[in-house]
Amino acid sequence: MKRYLILEDGSAFSGHPFGASTTSTGELAIQTSNFGYQEAISDPANFGKILSFTTPLIGGSGINPIDYESIDPSVRGIIANDIARHISDSSSFQDLDQFLKEKKIPAIYGIDTRALVKKLKNTQTIKASIMDTDDDHAFDQIKALVLPKNQTAQVSTTNAYAAPNVGKTVAVIDLGLKHSLLRALSLRKINSVVLPYNASIYDVTNIRPDAIVISNGPNDPKELENVLKPLLDKFYGQLPILGIGLGFLLISKYLDLELVDLIPAYDGSNYPMINPHTKNIYQTAINLGKLVNPESIALPFSEVFYDIKSNLVSGYKDEKNKVLTTAFNPEGSPGNFDANDIYDQFIKMME
Repeated sequence: MKRYLILEDGSAFSGHPFGASTTSTGELAIQTSNFGYQEAISDPANFGKILSFTTPLIGGSGINPIDYESIDPSVRGIIANDIARHISDSSSFQDLDQFLKEKKIPAIYGIDTRALVKKLKNTQTIKASIMDTDDDHAFDQIKALVLPKNQTAQVSTTNAYAAPNVGKTVAVIDLGLKHSLLRALSLRKINSVVLPYNASIYDVTNIRPDAIVISNGPNDPKELENVLKPLLDKFYGQLPILGIGLGFLLISKYLDLELVDLIPAYDGSNYPMINPHTKNIYQTAINLGKLVNPESIALPFSEVFYDIKSNLVSGYKDEKNKVLTTAFNPEGSPGNFDANDIYDQFIKMME
């Protein structure tokens, strides 16, 4: 039996089905990590995407209870060159195929993923579908597809909840946060209170936070800038603020910095960033489609991070106003811990 990945440009790729047998549509995205497929699949920032993995083989380590970034993955499909037939024999590990079936996520293997990389080389967004046919009707459907908006509202928590600890209290604005962000804060004894993306000033002040984190997540910052503006008007320069991923973009918009599209978007764990002030180079995990034009920065930031590939700004620190932002995910997941000290710098801002 064959299944097909069809693209809005009229091309089709045939492969072998695994995972759920449902039809699915979404935005094609290239995932460049050589490991950590479970984290990538469950990352809320991948909401609505059909993820194509560039690594030749996925599935060998199965699915484990620790590496979830969200309980219910919101990706629309998985594309792989090949999948492992055998995994660890530990009873706590689950087969990838069975996991995708349970989560109702369709998948195809046996696809030339290198060809998909070339397709996206000069395009930021391309619509895709996983279907049983590649006839004219299927292509008509993909052309008529409208990619979802208001993505943050669909992955953010609707009710506040705590990730308790014994240290400082931080309000975490959930735009689609990863579990590993809360884990990184908890390891530093931070008492986190997670609030919905549309939390009010009262919601924040009510918990008497020592600082604020604006999390990573999906969505175009244009759709959220008016939602987050009241909080930034109130707390910018008053409380330490850490912005990650989408949070970085929203703070950048608030500061009138120019955002530049990345073509293709970055999605993986192998993107080097440099801090010229400290001469540190971080190998980072990032899931974002925009960075900042350095020529638009007129503010006296104490430190600035640059993406080595594009020379665009991927983060900055403002010691005076106690603001720290990164386009990349300091905790990795997937990825290494090169940038983990970003959280330590944020903790020092609260002292």
